Amino acid sequence: MQTNMRREIDEIPEAAARLLDGSSDALKAAGAALKSKDPAFLVTIARGSSDHAALFLKYAIELTAGRPVASLGPSLASIYGANLKLGGAAAIAISQSGKSPDIVAMAQSATRAGAVSIALTNTVPSPIAEACTHPLDILAGPELAVAATKSYVNSIVAGLAVLGEWTGDAALKRAVADLPNQFAKAVKLDWQDFAADLGVAESLYVLGRGPALAIASEAALKFKETSGMHAEAYSSAEVLHGPVALVGAKFPVLALAARDAAEASVAESADGMSNKGAVVHVTSARAQKAKRLPFVETGHPITDALTLILPFYGFVEAWSRSRGLNPDAPASLRKVTETR
Repeated sequence: MQTNMRREIDEIPEAAARLLDGSSDALKAAGAALKSKDPAFLVTIARGSSDHAALFLKYAIELTAGRPVASLGPSLASIYGANLKLGGAAAIAISQSGKSPDIVAMAQSATRAGAVSIALTNTVPSPIAEACTHPLDILAGPELAVAATKSYVNSIVAGLAVLGEWTGDAALKRAVADLPNQFAKAVKLDWQDFAADLGVAESLYVLGRGPALAIASEAALKFKETSGMHAEAYSSAEVLHGPVALVGAKFPVLALAARDAAEASVAESADGMSNKGAVVHVTSARAQKAKRLPFVETGHPITDALTLILPFYGFVEAWSRSRGLNPDAPASLRKVTETR
């Protein structure tokens, strides 16, 4: 029987198209607000998969708009009551449910401080939508599986669309408009060769760099959520500063590379770990020793990284079932997590 998670993965191309069409006016308005504000810096407010979406947007904004982006700990507002000086900033709050108290509190604080605040949420109306000056419905549709998939992707698509409107970057705007087509190709890719090499391993590394590091972070979380498997995400550069010491014979590594300026370094790290006896799979044709996984080339370095999450989602859903688990209902987790 098909799981909710698998159905929701398959819905990602349609969900992205629905977002770009149905929230077009709101996306343009948020982009215009950023253009008018011309923020000196941006902050993000999120947890879990939403925070990984925020990390992706951090890289996209820094690479495209040249503005630094920092992640705020929601407890600064909800627990510590700190008043941050954000008058010259913009804030992006991301929440599927739109009602986690600490995320809402931090978004409210940012708005009161004078930041242009944008909410990316799958629930409108909601407290997070009310807390921000520009609430955006990501229109992912109902998501029944506990592990977020289409809401994660649509949060990033919405952020990239706003970024394109803000900067007027024609290449990015074209790439975002083409994402539903690229997703339709990516969702069909098969990464099951990686399953055979995972074997009875109890831990693995997921590597990336730049926007692909955000995909690696999301992938590591999904291993934990759906399969109870310990996975850690690292920059392919950072992993060499200590964590590589754990890599030895048959240690599994998933290296996620996009067609961008970091691809060569990710492929080099993947080959280096292969030389140590690790079992490494990589999404790059540049690797010489690591095993290659199929990928979609979108023609844009930022959207290229985003498409990597679709075949991974398909892989991890099947991997969870192969271990006798139910990816729709991971142990000790629930769909909406409310923290204070």
